[in-house]
Amino acid sequence: MPVTVVGAGPAGLACAIVLARGGRHVIVREWHRTVGARFHSDLQGLENWSDHRDVLDELRRSGIDANFDCHPVHEGTGFDAWGKAYPLRGDRPLCYIVHRGCRTGSLDLGLLNQAIEAGVEVRFDDRATEVDGPTVLAIGPRVADAIAAGYVFETENPDGNWIAFNDALAPLGYSYLLIHKGHGTVASCMFTEFKRQAEYVERTVAFFREQVGLKMRDPRPFGGFASFRLHGTAVQGGHPVIGEQAGFQDALAGFGIRYALRSGVLAARSLIEGVDYTLLWREELLPLLRTGISNRFILDIVGQRRWRWVLRGLSRSDAGTKLRRLYQPSLLTRLLFPLAYWRYRAPRQN
Repeated sequence: MPVTVVGAGPAGLACAIVLARGGRHVIVREWHRTVGARFHSDLQGLENWSDHRDVLDELRRSGIDANFDCHPVHEGTGFDAWGKAYPLRGDRPLCYIVHRGCRTGSLDLGLLNQAIEAGVEVRFDDRATEVDGPTVLAIGPRVADAIAAGYVFETENPDGNWIAFNDALAPLGYSYLLIHKGHGTVASCMFTEFKRQAEYVERTVAFFREQVGLKMRDPRPFGGFASFRLHGTAVQGGHPVIGEQAGFQDALAGFGIRYALRSGVLAARSLIEGVDYTLLWREELLPLLRTGISNRFILDIVGQRRWRWVLRGLSRSDAGTKLRRLYQPSLLTRLLFPLAYWRYRAPRQN
């Protein structure tokens, strides 16, 4: 009997690739007409700091190749709320810049091609209202706990990576500017006050124009949202739930691609090896998810001054090593988690 994967995002396609290469017959059902329909060729970061393993090595060991454009980022600049710049560097890549959407070289199209080459049957324009047999659910986020809004554009600006922690630009979140080979993405990633997104986007653009001389050609607006949820099992109707549908996102910064890919691999392993999926994701992902919730709680309470302290520390030595420590469970994050989780579960007023 074939395994059905509902959703052709990174989590669903990663799951399908591993299943197919493990000898299973896999059908992916996607209700859009192509992959990456939520995205607009925007640049995103595939984070490489939450684990001691390089993310591309982790994927290769799972049987997934980096057949998509992925530019290693060893350095960038962070700004605090007072406009002070901090150089950020890592001995190994801090992240990999990837394109999203259905353009040549994108993460989404690369994973789709791998899945098809592995023998996966992909059905587009196929809304799954019922499922039968072994199924993995990967339909993406259902609610907005954070949003990103901004522009994709062409530019003559040199390559670079910038991030700003300033509530006047992105309340409780951050603004970012990524430029690679003449393509750019500038956005405000907001964790509250969503109805004022247009105002925060324009403030973000003005900030980067002043700080780094941003020049945009043919700017095209884009937007997206992310969902953070912590479930007991991440199983629905007996079926594994993966990616953002399961709420597998970093509650601190919203970097979720790596968590999505990993959850897809874990779901595939559970079906191939006959291992309980809940046990796998709770071992591999739960400590990171809980630490992210505790870190988000600390940030919300302490506010922008904490980011000044964090940026100062990151700029003084290898930023990747410091970030890995921040993302690992500690006595403080464990003690704060019950209170942080209680506050985290409260509905956002947006």
